[in-house]
Amino acid sequence: MDASRVGVGPALSLITAELDSMVDRLVIGGSDGLDALADLLAEAPRVFVLGAGRSGLALRMTAMRLMHLGLEVHVVGEVTASAIAAGDVLLTASGSGTTGGIVRAAQTAVGVGARVAAITTAADSPLADLATVRILVPAAGKLDRSGSASAQYAGSLFEQAVVLLGDALFHGLWQRSGVTADELWPRHANLE
Repeated sequence: MDASRVGVGPALSLITAELDSMVDRLVIGGSDGLDALADLLAEAPRVFVLGAGRSGLALRMTAMRLMHLGLEVHVVGEVTASAIAAGDVLLTASGSGTTGGIVRAAQTAVGVGARVAAITTAADSPLADLATVRILVPAAGKLDRSGSASAQYAGSLFEQAVVLLGDALFHGLWQRSGVTADELWPRHANLE
């Protein structure tokens, strides 16, 4: 087949197949971590989110949904983010678990008595070691070009997993809350 003729439809099929497989393997590994993460977020006085690049963008989406639930949420690095304190949760995403700024922030969080939640592909990483709750995503790291874990470019499958996990956390917490969609809606920005 002429590589220049590969269409978007087959690419979409590949991505959805990889996501289905990743979710199956994540669930087979146990949903206890996902429920523990939901509990951690629900019980925290404040939630801080931190990721770099596309993983960071995905966590910003999660921050918005958690805010819709009524949680106090801050994006690390934003000028309005307050200092993390004991009891707070730092929700992080780093495929490698070695991203310098994220690991340093996790060390700071642990140092003040906050808890760290890590979404990563690397169980033996410095970030995973600092985490109270670890979600291990069966996906390729951004430097894995072998194609064995994912045929997608760089860390795309991991980044997509962060979006799905964030939406799953939101949905699970929303269902627990008993709040209706109509009750959540006023929490959306109304400055448009």
